Amino acid sequence: MTSTPIHIGILLYPQVTQLDATGPAQVLSRVPGAKVHMIWKSLDPIPTDAGFSILPNMTFAACPQLDVICVPGGAGQVALMTHEETLGFLRRQAAGARYVTSVCTGSLVLGAAGLLKGYKSACHWAWRDMLTALGAEPVAERVVRDRNRLSGGGVTAGIDFGLALAAELADEETAKLIQLTLEYDPQPPFDCGSPEKAGPERTAKLRAAFAKILESREAALAQAQARL
Repeated sequence: MTSTPIHIGILLYPQVTQLDATGPAQVLSRVPGAKVHMIWKSLDPIPTDAGFSILPNMTFAACPQLDVICVPGGAGQVALMTHEETLGFLRRQAAGARYVTSVCTGSLVLGAAGLLKGYKSACHWAWRDMLTALGAEPVAERVVRDRNRLSGGGVTAGIDFGLALAAELADEETAKLIQLTLEYDPQPPFDCGSPEKAGPERTAKLRAAFAKILESREAALAQAQARL
């Protein structure tokens, strides 16, 4: 007997942070029965923020009802917060999805679609507090689960998120075998992956570098908040 496929949809868009999308995709593609759809409004190549492009394999119009909808983050996320075609697609899919999920600043897009009101959510540390304006409760954890909302923190947390979701879709043993297959055994050369570990001086330096994107995110946040 053929098992029912698990339709997993990962949103793509110009200037997406590719690891936000490809980290979870690599993990979740190994869940038994998983069918991963990399989705955008067209099948044209999508430029990522890493300087190379990714090819979508599914359009909004052709997309089946998803079991999982996942929104990754990236600088291009700003435009999505007021992009009604994308927000409408997310709302329609969320209505029938088993899990509504995000990685990094993808949670701000879900919030802009009105899909995080009353939910706890993770986000990249630099932008986490913006969730409050969208009706969500920001949580400073790598992976946050609130009912059927599952979210990962910044960028690399997408792998942790993927494994947590794999355990939900299959079981814990399957998720552990996926982790072993991918040799996901982090031993970073520097203990500097959070503001708490990096220290105030280094964190302030990075916040200063974020000034331009902060301005654009705040403008998009104000527009999104006015629509909710």
